[in-house]
Amino acid sequence: MSDKLPVVILYTDGACSGNPGPGGWGALLIHKNKKKELSGGEHHTTNNRMEMQAVIEGLKALKRPCHVKIHSDSALIINAFNKRWIDGWQKRDWKKADKKPVENKELWQKMLQQAEKHRVEWIKVKGHSGDELNDRADRLAVEASKKFQG
Repeated sequence: MSDKLPVVILYTDGACSGNPGPGGWGALLIHKNKKKELSGGEHHTTNNRMEMQAVIEGLKALKRPCHVKIHSDSALIINAFNKRWIDGWQKRDWKKADKKPVENKELWQKMLQQAEKHRVEWIKVKGHSGDELNDRADRLAVEASKKFQG
């Protein structure tokens, strides 16, 4: 991919009330001085699923290949890509090193499918640490999760 790709900053977060329980995801896309906020959720889900859905939906919102800097406080997602866990899972037919099946395989596959359209950097951020953009993604996720409670 060309170095001339537009740079997009993507902050993502997931929230769940109970795990499993009603959950929400939030994504904040920034390109130059434009911001776009996305959110959604499900009645019965897990925190990990919502974290993953936020990444998928954020990437799906991009209309053309971009250099995407994904910021997430999910160690699972960041490590899966930066430590290449996902490569091992695929080689072992979606089994972890302990031979147990990888949870949420279909979401990992959707994430890979969306990510391969772009040049992606995976950046770990500390959750609830005063990072304004991560806090906004968290608020989007929490607000969305409330729509699925009760």
